[in-house]
Amino acid sequence: MRSALFVPASRPERIPKAVASGADAVIVDLEDSVAPEAKAGARDALARHAQAHPGDRLWVRINDGTTPWFEDDLALCRSLPSVAGIVLPKAEAPEHVYSVSGAGKPLIPVIESAAGLQALDRIAEAHGVARLSFGILDLMVEFGTRPGTDAARFVLDQIRFRILAASRMHGLGAPLDCVHPDFTDLDALERSAVFARDMGFGGMLCIHPAQVPVAHRIYRPLPEEIDWARRVVDHADSTGEYAFRLDGRMVDLPLIERARRILERSA
Repeated sequence: MRSALFVPASRPERIPKAVASGADAVIVDLEDSVAPEAKAGARDALARHAQAHPGDRLWVRINDGTTPWFEDDLALCRSLPSVAGIVLPKAEAPEHVYSVSGAGKPLIPVIESAAGLQALDRIAEAHGVARLSFGILDLMVEFGTRPGTDAARFVLDQIRFRILAASRMHGLGAPLDCVHPDFTDLDALERSAVFARDMGFGGMLCIHPAQVPVAHRIYRPLPEEIDWARRVVDHADSTGEYAFRLDGRMVDLPLIERARRILERSA
């Protein structure tokens, strides 16, 4: 999952456009982009779209477990076969994560608070969690961090590391980086995506279709990486060697495993 594109449930006419964007996942949002008085109507709109377009495999961001809309959102997701997975925002109470995982669909918890960071291991180990993500904007508000500063970038990278470590510790898929709010600045988006990719992230949350091609280009392995990985794996599989020299450099078991992961991602 290199790209996961949000689209408001209250704007169902935008869902086909989001699907046509080529994003690896389309997340229909029942949370922040929908006003409180419009929540019920947004659920109805999502249900109508799902019934009319059963082939659209959609993810749904529900409202968090402390809200009055949580149970109704979750019931809707359980009832729609075309809902491919659930995104749980403001994940911090493990019991809410367990409730969502009981829906029988893959789950992406989004860490957006200090309490969520504190409960990160318990959240990551819950049954059904596919991968993790986080919301840096909410976290910076809670921490009192000034956006756009060196300090904000430091905080961002600390949180990225914790999300990455928890993902690896619990055998989850590569995590998704947070949204890049300025969708008009694709150069800044690319720099941020390259950094997150090099840390070990597998993709990113997107808020505009223009961000999707950038995410796909950055999070796909480079041609020279794929060529190297293929030659490493071919040599290891054909000879049974786990330590050998290739292109003047030593290759051992960790690099062979890295090569296999590169080929998995490129596929």
